[in-house]
Amino acid sequence: MKNLNLLLLIIFATALLSCGSMSDEEKIYYFDVNGISEKVLSNYLDRSVTMAFFLVPEKSEGHRKYPYHEDDVRMIKNIGAKFIGRSIYRWGDESRLNDPDFWETAKALIDTLHNFDPDIIFQGCLFEIITQDVDSVKIPNWVFQGFDLPVEDRTFSYNEMLNKRGFLVDHWRKGSSVPDVSRQETQLWFYYLAGAYINVGCEAFHLGQVELIGMNDQQRVVWKSLLTKIRNYAKIHARRNWVILDAHVPKGDMIKDGVSLIDFNSFPLRIKEIPEKPYECKLEVNHLDALFKKSKGCISPSGWSCNNLPYLVEFDNYGRSGEANVADTTSHFVWGWDEISWFAQQDEQSRNAWLEYAYNWVKDTDPNGHLQMPVSRMLSCPNETAGSYRANTKSETCPIGYSQEETIKKIWNDK
Repeated sequence: MKNLNLLLLIIFATALLSCGSMSDEEKIYYFDVNGISEKVLSNYLDRSVTMAFFLVPEKSEGHRKYPYHEDDVRMIKNIGAKFIGRSIYRWGDESRLNDPDFWETAKALIDTLHNFDPDIIFQGCLFEIITQDVDSVKIPNWVFQGFDLPVEDRTFSYNEMLNKRGFLVDHWRKGSSVPDVSRQETQLWFYYLAGAYINVGCEAFHLGQVELIGMNDQQRVVWKSLLTKIRNYAKIHARRNWVILDAHVPKGDMIKDGVSLIDFNSFPLRIKEIPEKPYECKLEVNHLDALFKKSKGCISPSGWSCNNLPYLVEFDNYGRSGEANVADTTSHFVWGWDEISWFAQQDEQSRNAWLEYAYNWVKDTDPNGHLQMPVSRMLSCPNETAGSYRANTKSETCPIGYSQEETIKKIWNDK
C-alpha cells in the first residue's frame, strides 16, 4: 500500500510539474491582486512603448487630433507591444474629461486590443500640471467615498490644489501650476484620474515628476497614503486587481521606510552629444542626472526584494533650447532639441541604427534598465508630421510614419 501511495504521489507530482511548466509559459505576463513578480514586470518593460495620446478621440473640434488609430492598432499587433505607455492623459485642458467620447473612445480601443491580446497593459498619466480648466470637472461620489468624506455636489477647485506659499504656482504659465500633493484637493484629483482610467481598462499609471508634486511631502507620507488608496481602488475595480505605478525619479527612488511606493522607476535617456561629430550622440553612465546604475534597492510593492528596482528609460520631450543645432554637454537638450526631436531629425537608417545601439547599450550596461521604444510622441522641431513622431511604417494609412516599426519588431524578436 505504501508503494502504491508513493507511486501515486510521484505521478501526481510529475503531472503537477508538467502543468506548472505549461502554466509558466502561458502566464509569462500574469499578475493579480497579490502583485506582479519581478520576472513578469521585466517581461512587460522589455515590450514597452511610448504611445502618447493613443486612446484619445480621433476628432474633436479645437483639440488635438489623433487620426491614425486603425494603423496604430495594426502596428501594436505587428510588433507585439505589451505595455502601451502614456496612452491616455490630459496636459491641462481638463474639461475634455467632461466629454463622454473621451472615455468611450478609450474603452473601445482598449477592448479591441484586449480581444486580440488580453495581456496588453495601457498606461494613464497623473502629471505635474493643473489648470483653471479643472474647475469645470465635477467630482464623482465615489471619489469622496474613497476618502471617507461627505459627498458634495461640486466641481474640483484649482485654487485648493495650489501650494499655500505660492511655490510652483503659475509654473507652466499663468493659471497653470504644479499641484501640491499635500493638499487634499490634489489627492482627490489624482484619485479621480486613476479611478476613471481604471474604469476604462488601464492597469498602469505614470506619476510624472513626483518630486515637484511632492514639494510639501518630503517624507512621502502623503504620497504613501494616496497611492495606497489608488491601489485599494484597483483591488476592486482593475482588470487584474492590481495597478503598476512608476514615476520620474531624479533621486533614483520613491522609497518610503524601505518599501518602494512604485513598481518601477523611469527617467529620460539623457542622450549625450558628441561635439566633434555633428548631430551624433551616445549614452553614458553619470551623464548629467542619468539613471543608469542608480536605481536603488528596496522591497517592491509586490513584496519581493531587489538590489536595484527595474526601470525604464525613454525618449523625453520638453521643447528646444535657445540655440538649436549646437552641442552643449552640460544641458539636457540634445543638439539644442529635446530627445525625441533630435531622434526624429535623423534619417531613417540612422534612427534604426541608434535604436538598436541604445537597446543593446542599456542591456549591456545595466540589466535592471529597459529601453521604452518611441512609437508616438510630440515633437518640438520643424516637421511635416502634425507635430508628432510616429514609428509606424510610412504608408497610405499613416503617411506621416517615420518607419521604425519593423526595426522595433526585429530588436525584440532577436533579443
